[in-house]
Amino acid sequence: MTYGKTFAAWRDNTPVWHAYTRHAFVQGLGDGTLPPEAFLHYLKQDYVFLIHFSRAWALAITKADTVEEMRLAAGTVNGLINEEIALHIKTCAAAGIDEATLFATQERQENLAYTRYVLDAGHSGDLLDLLAALAPCVMGYGEIGTHLATAKSSDTYADWINTYASSEYQQVCHDVGVLIDGAVARRIGDDPTTSPRWARLQTRFAMATQLEVGFWDMGLDP
Repeated sequence: MTYGKTFAAWRDNTPVWHAYTRHAFVQGLGDGTLPPEAFLHYLKQDYVFLIHFSRAWALAITKADTVEEMRLAAGTVNGLINEEIALHIKTCAAAGIDEATLFATQERQENLAYTRYVLDAGHSGDLLDLLAALAPCVMGYGEIGTHLATAKSSDTYADWINTYASSEYQQVCHDVGVLIDGAVARRIGDDPTTSPRWARLQTRFAMATQLEVGFWDMGLDP
């Protein structure tokens, strides 16, 4: 399943994309060598991240110009709150960590930098600025899940991998790709690379990707 032409162009022009999607943390998920304490530390931080990420996607609804844009953004909010976050709650509960404890997790600096960058993109810009900052997380996890489901040599983190490799999550990535392509065409035309905005959107996407790399680095340092 493809994630849209805009995302493909942004990804292909972001040199750190491979450092993000093939990070040592990701490799550890696939081969099972990631220490359990690092995984739980990551899940706790990612739970807090997803709370802010859900708020950013809710902001996208207010930035939308059409009902269809609102519908696609709302569907992503629903997937985050009722499906993706549920994985974190379930996994942490098995380790004796309840949701109240998750919600009270103190954000690491890397988490704070990333989530506030995304929210600032939405508050200070329009829907395109927000989507460029949101896209690396959504699509990156889709690519990672698909890759690990094929290449993994261990079932230690199979639940996590299967969540992002699932047809349901892949559909979310596809829908977000449709949203981004439509938003780009509506705001800067059918040949967006000729617009002065294109380079700025590419830079925003690349910065969010770099912040994803920092998030994985944090995950390896509980």
